Amino acid sequence: MPSAENPGMPEVACKVFVPRDTTARSMGADDVAAAIAVEAARRGESVTVVRNGSRGLYWLEPMIEVASGGVRHAYGPVQGSDVPSLFDAGFLAAGEHGLGLGPTEEIPYLARQSRLTFARVGITDPLLLEDYRALGGYEGLAKAIRLSREEIVDIVTESGLRGRGGAAFPTGIKWRTVLNAEGSQKYVTCNADEGDSGTFADRMVMESDPFVVIEGMTIAGLAVGATMGYIYLRAEYPLAIRIMNEAIEIAEAAGLLGDDVMDSGQAFHLEVREAAGAYICGEETSMLESLEGKRGMIRYRPPLPAIKGLFGAPTIVNNVITLASVPIILAEGAEYYRDYGTGRSRGTLTVQLAGNIKRGGLVEIGFGRPLRELLEDFGGGTATGRPIRAVQAGGPLGAYIHPSQFDAPLDYEAFAEFGGMIGHGGLVVFDDTVDMGEQARFAMEFCAIESCGKCTPCRIGAVRGVEVIDRILSGVDESDNLLLLRDLCDTMVAGSLCALGGMAPFPVISVLDHFSEDLRARKIQ
Repeated sequence: MPSAENPGMPEVACKVFVPRDTTARSMGADDVAAAIAVEAARRGESVTVVRNGSRGLYWLEPMIEVASGGVRHAYGPVQGSDVPSLFDAGFLAAGEHGLGLGPTEEIPYLARQSRLTFARVGITDPLLLEDYRALGGYEGLAKAIRLSREEIVDIVTESGLRGRGGAAFPTGIKWRTVLNAEGSQKYVTCNADEGDSGTFADRMVMESDPFVVIEGMTIAGLAVGATMGYIYLRAEYPLAIRIMNEAIEIAEAAGLLGDDVMDSGQAFHLEVREAAGAYICGEETSMLESLEGKRGMIRYRPPLPAIKGLFGAPTIVNNVITLASVPIILAEGAEYYRDYGTGRSRGTLTVQLAGNIKRGGLVEIGFGRPLRELLEDFGGGTATGRPIRAVQAGGPLGAYIHPSQFDAPLDYEAFAEFGGMIGHGGLVVFDDTVDMGEQARFAMEFCAIESCGKCTPCRIGAVRGVEVIDRILSGVDESDNLLLLRDLCDTMVAGSLCALGGMAPFPVISVLDHFSEDLRARKIQ
């Protein structure tokens, strides 16, 4: 339709951004998008609804944005019933409204972050390749195809990037091992079986910026001479599966995947494989067994997957956030990335705030910021308003952190000093009503349920752990059973084949050390 000021010129549609990721949709984002389209048509307004990803401010979802004067303004949380009043307030021109949050980038929760890996998340339409490229996408791959394999690995090594999973193993060392391993066929695998409690960063990036994962895996393939990659993606993420598959098709059509990547003469193909929902397949060798069509069970090591991995070939195994961090390292250089962080923990960490927290969501910051800042400044304390009693970091196998440890910096080595683990960056918060004895029991019960059963310390030890804790809580030989529980934990840590049995005692040990008053016989009311 022609504009009033320039009758001969078509009216430019106003862009309204409504997130399409799983969390936003579960909070009613689809209804909001539909309501905006209907209301705009009823009022004769020219509006384009863009389904972007979430910014990660989940307590404000659905959070919509309007582009006005070159600046995006946010409103939230918005429900379908709020849409008419937003139009009445002139929100298309950033008008004031009770749900108004001001310019999106100035919201303190976002303004205090350092978004590198998540630079485009929540900004672009996830499946618009031109959006991705307009904001720096594929610059890293373009540089990589001009480098030798050794040069690519050198850059990743010098960046200080470590695996953003449990072990935090240096990514460059893993890649160099695969590069130097003998084999006519090599593979790149992405472990997207995100199963830790309180974690959603993998899902967010796959649903909101899928091309960054594809680009990172392609660079990894060029670095080690791998021509095939697999994304092992949990079946519980149907939207992520659909978006990743569509993004792969788009990348193939654009010559960014396939037999001749970016006219480089080098091949790299990529497929999504659905995981079956076993927690144990978060462990790299179990994942490889599952990819081969077998039951997900731990492999004995050596040999390492980097030497003999998928189908017996040298294999890179990294998680989603690790691979999604690679493109910016290649695009901007190792030093640029390394300047974020501290000590041996370089770059940024994607922290996920969950549990009993007032402002739950995703925060990307440089390593070294204190845990307390995440819990109080970003998270705003508990949702109940009660004091925080404990925080579990690193998933169900991570230790419970006591308030006396909240000033510790988010740093792999600093956490290791007191038996903590950063892992995938998930923080699950508990207020002072939590029963830490029950939480210790849950850790053992979880291990008993999820154990693959291959080794005795994990298979039997976790079952015995539940029984011992039950005896303690029932007042049966309390003192002796407390000693037995510590001995059992030591046995599991020392004797288990993988991290499931080896780390399941960590939450229990932290309760014994810092919340021992809850590992006592229950009083009969």
